[in-house]
Amino acid sequence: MSLTAGTKLGPYEIQSPLGAGGMGEVYKARDTRLDRTVAIKILPSHLSENPEAKQRFDREARTISSLNHPNICTLHDVGEQGDVGYLVMEFLEGETLAERLRKGPLPVDQVLKNGIEICEGLEKAHRSGVVHRDLKPGNIMLTKMGAKLMDFGLAKASQAGATATSGLTATLTTPPGGHPLTAQGVVVGTFQYMSPEQVEGQEADARSDIFALGAVLYEMATGKRAFEGKTVASAMAAVLERDPAPISSLQPMAPAALDSTVKTCLDKDPDERWQTAHDVKLQLRQITVGRLQPGVIGSTTVGLAAAPRKQNRPYLRWAAIALIAAAAAAAGYFAHVSHPAPPVWGGLNVTGELGEEGSFVLSSDGRQLAYVAADPQGRLLILVRKLDSPRGLQLEGTSGAEYPFWSADGRSVGFFADGKLKRIEADGQNLQTVCDAPNGRGGTWNRDGLIVFTPNAVGGIAKVSAAGGTAVPITQTGESINHRFPHFLPDGHHFLFTQAYGKRGQDGIYMGSTESPEFKLISAGASSNAAYASGYLLLVRDGKLLAQPFDSRRLQLTGAPSLVSDGVRTAFDRRVADFSVAQNGTLVFLSAMAGGQRLVWFDREGKELGVAVPDIGNPTSGLLVGTLSPSGERVAVARSRGTGSDIWMYSLQTALGTRLTFTDDFNESPVWSPDSNNIVFTRNLTDHYELRLKSVFGASEERILVKSTGNTLATAWSRDRRFIFYAGDVFGANGKAQGVVLDMEGGSHKAMVATPSQGNVFGGSFSPDTKWVAYLSDETGRLEVYVTSFPNHLGKWQLSTGGADGALGTIWTGTGPQTEVVFRDLQSHLISVPVREQGGSLSPGAPRVLLGGRSLASSRFTDLTRDGKRILAGLPQENASTPLTLLLNWTKNLRR
Repeated sequence: MSLTAGTKLGPYEIQSPLGAGGMGEVYKARDTRLDRTVAIKILPSHLSENPEAKQRFDREARTISSLNHPNICTLHDVGEQGDVGYLVMEFLEGETLAERLRKGPLPVDQVLKNGIEICEGLEKAHRSGVVHRDLKPGNIMLTKMGAKLMDFGLAKASQAGATATSGLTATLTTPPGGHPLTAQGVVVGTFQYMSPEQVEGQEADARSDIFALGAVLYEMATGKRAFEGKTVASAMAAVLERDPAPISSLQPMAPAALDSTVKTCLDKDPDERWQTAHDVKLQLRQITVGRLQPGVIGSTTVGLAAAPRKQNRPYLRWAAIALIAAAAAAAGYFAHVSHPAPPVWGGLNVTGELGEEGSFVLSSDGRQLAYVAADPQGRLLILVRKLDSPRGLQLEGTSGAEYPFWSADGRSVGFFADGKLKRIEADGQNLQTVCDAPNGRGGTWNRDGLIVFTPNAVGGIAKVSAAGGTAVPITQTGESINHRFPHFLPDGHHFLFTQAYGKRGQDGIYMGSTESPEFKLISAGASSNAAYASGYLLLVRDGKLLAQPFDSRRLQLTGAPSLVSDGVRTAFDRRVADFSVAQNGTLVFLSAMAGGQRLVWFDREGKELGVAVPDIGNPTSGLLVGTLSPSGERVAVARSRGTGSDIWMYSLQTALGTRLTFTDDFNESPVWSPDSNNIVFTRNLTDHYELRLKSVFGASEERILVKSTGNTLATAWSRDRRFIFYAGDVFGANGKAQGVVLDMEGGSHKAMVATPSQGNVFGGSFSPDTKWVAYLSDETGRLEVYVTSFPNHLGKWQLSTGGADGALGTIWTGTGPQTEVVFRDLQSHLISVPVREQGGSLSPGAPRVLLGGRSLASSRFTDLTRDGKRILAGLPQENASTPLTLLLNWTKNLRR
């Protein structure tokens, strides 16, 4: 079936053909709802009656819908019109790698850059349980935004028990850029890029994709296929029996390390290949760094994964970790020889899902890592791991911990939990409470036993003896400004810190002193915490980890910043990024794309009812990451993309995602309208915040509801459609976050409480009849849940007694006289408090723990259906592990 210009498929208008292959015809089209260009893939008429072809087409839709990543082509929609099934995909401008290879091999730098991007996409697919099985140049698009993987029509789930797909089409491709010829067979894929196990008809796993990746890298570097054959039989024999000529024999200037890396990818034995795309990515990064250093081009580089890790030999993983420790120790030696060692990239998998940004920290000597991760029960606990040890020690008594930091001697860890600043020895002994810290935002601990820390999310920095006592303020702030994440400089008196939520040009990295309330600006515009090591100040700006020369004696910057790594995970709303640096040349950070979650349905008792959306990407952190529509059919989620965030909408029927915002800014905290047709969200711009109204169907222009110089977040829209609750500083509330109600009919803004000095007020929700408002406030020194009447605010009832977690806010569910307020406690349990109105007064019932006591500490999305009978929670991917990147001798290639 050929479509002509002007043909309509649902809301999509065909413009022109883009190409055709054995399994689909692709057209350029216009989305008339959102006025954007898309690509539409349909099943050709000669295959539409073929059940196997239709099955493969449907499988591609399901597979792509579960994958959201910058290096994977995005699926926007799926539909059917008459007998025509179609996929609506991201329109990519550029050329396929196959088309590019018609012009010859790629420059080595381009091979490395695109190779790393292909690895990123594969890593995402494999971590989501998807094996591509047909990776080849024709399925890789080269765009201005980098390489993108396409055509997952042969992909399969890699979990045990997945049904193997046999009897599909195998292809023998013509020279690069040509059109494929198809022949029926019993194996799946394209012969020149298939692994030996695929050729033999065996099960394919992630290591099969690694083989194909090696064949693609070989072709990129040489312009020739790794395995040639004029017939299907000869191509199969080449894959099974022959090794390709070394890359260096065809490209003498190619690094020997690239040759070695590709050769390992192409090993006939799956156990002897690199075991993950992450391993290959680290090798390519290592080669890239080596090429930047004179004298090492073409040399064999030494990386963390110096040998592939067999899946059935986990002890090799710990051997690799021991190599890290040895390399770290060697870094001190190399600093004194005439030719310092180049930077060494490595990987470190942390079992379980890490907590929110700021959850890990290296000790000063670089020998230990303290990190917060979820245990099997979902509790967030601190673990301490020596880098030469195979596992971390779980520190009991640290449940709910946030923002860990080391003592200067590496013997103890400070952290925040239960509204307190606490400390514990690295071996798990002597847990102590130091002082109050209602909403701590980072600390630092000097050699004299003094802790400098941020006790609250608004306000200045304080100091306290590590032995305990009363905290003494150091810095003072105005309006809603906060000083957070202090970091001691070598003299033990001066410290760096981040100023957040100030006016344009005021936010950035500052320096203060334990001996004075004065502070000065060091670097403007930073979007993260800062650290000092080895003569450099490190910080993140626009998702990029930068290092800038800093004189710790004169206390000033002395040079321009250099890029260390792009795409570091950052929580812009809290101004904290996931990196940590030691004084011995060791640096560890987490990629912005780590931390993907899935949405799972539960009943109130905690029984899992099924996965609603297999992958919602990497949600942002902070208050109200996403919400369930009142209709129960869709969710809206704020997803991080490293240098910003976007609002995405997911259908709970198809699990398909649709991007709703298209700016370079931070778009956060979506709240649904009662009719499920619109959302209100926050857009964080350079010099102000905006509360915006947007149709999810693209039927009208966005509308600005609130414009403020301070952070502004909506959390609820009343069921009568009239009122929106948001928190902000539009009244200049004396440095406090103020709960405000916007009247959509009259446009007025009314504060929730008359005296802002009583505490921060946020996280509000309306009762179903709009007669009451629940909200969070820290007026007692820690967050608790309160209810007051609306709109007159007569009377106040406290629903919680043991504190509340500010990450969720409040949710009001139910109908009629019996409703409930739901919130998270300090142990991240979901708590329900029944509420009944009696004679104009409120009668709260006894609190009840939902989900069978399951902790939601690692969840970045939690909401309930309107009737409160089902709970939708974001959970880490099954068998999740978090890959941290370790960089040794990281200063070597930085300019002074």
